[in-house]
Parts: sequence; structure tokens; C-alpha cells
Amino acid sequence: MTYYTLPKLLSFHEFLSQHANDPRDELIDGELRDMEPTGPHESTAGKLAGRLFSEILRLNLPWTIPKNCLIRPPDTEVTALRPDVIVLDEANLAEEPLWEKQTILTSAKAIRLVAEVVSTNWQDDYARKVEDYAILGITEYWIVDFRGLGGISFIGKPKQPTFTICQLVGAEY
Repeated sequence: MTYYTLPKLLSFHEFLSQHANDPRDELIDGELRDMEPTGPHESTAGKLAGRLFSEILRLNLPWTIPKNCLIRPPDTEVTALRPDVIVLDEANLAEEPLWEKQTILTSAKAIRLVAEVVSTNWQDDYARKVEDYAILGITEYWIVDFRGLGGISFIGKPKQPTFTICQLVGAEY
């Protein structure tokens, strides 16, 4: 007889103490997810961040793009999202209770934009994070599917690279 042991689910605090400094890990519903970014994935995220930062400088906006941060959706003790690119309004960071000691955001007040570069776990970017970011109230969410990995219902057929801009209207994108 074969027994299957369910993986131990982590709380947000357990995740922080064990994995907060690993930029490859996210916590979704208590399950540790290794994002396993590839070179092309990281290159795409870096180019996007660079172009966004150039515009921030050109427009002289009080915004920043942190190298790494976590987003903790409200009303959950078992999720910590790590966006590929995030643009923050520096003026509103003072309202984030954890920001001074840890790069953790708990609301959308300082978040101007989140961008996710799609990888093999495309379901998270097209479905799960769309819901979480909308619940948080993040006004703009970009999905950068540079390899056309998303499901046909999201990117059409034939599959091809897709850039999706989601803007919050009411409580959903």
C-alpha cells in the first residue's frame, strides 16, 4: 500500500522566517511555490523595469521600482506574492506598516502598477493573481506573456506572445 503525505502548509509568518530572502519563492494558499525564473524571464522583467524607470525619471515622478518585495493580500494568513515588476508611489509608502523594516506591502495605497512575466505557472498570472490584485485594489496589472504560454482562453489560438493590460473598474479587471 502506498501512502501519500500532504505537504505541510505554511503560514505567512512561517514563510517570512524561512523563505523571505529567497527571491524565487512565493506563498499561495499556504503552499510554497518556487517560481524558477529562467534567463529570458528575468531579462524580460529587467527590460520592462528599465523602461518604466526611464519614464519615471523623464516625467519626474516620485515613484520607485524596488528590486524585490512581497505583497500580502488582506484577510489571508497564507499568501505572499512576489511580483516580477512593481511600481510604487514613494509618498504613500509611509502608510505601509511593515515597509520600514521589511519590503512587505499590505495594501494597494502605494502600488501604481504590478507586472507579471508569464512562465510555466501561467495559471497563477492569468487567474489567481488577477483575483488577488483586484481584491487588493491595485489599479493596473500587466501580464507579459512573451512566449505565449497562457491558455487559449486567455491568449487565443494560435498561441502567440501577448501583452495584457488589466485596469481596475469597480472591484474587478
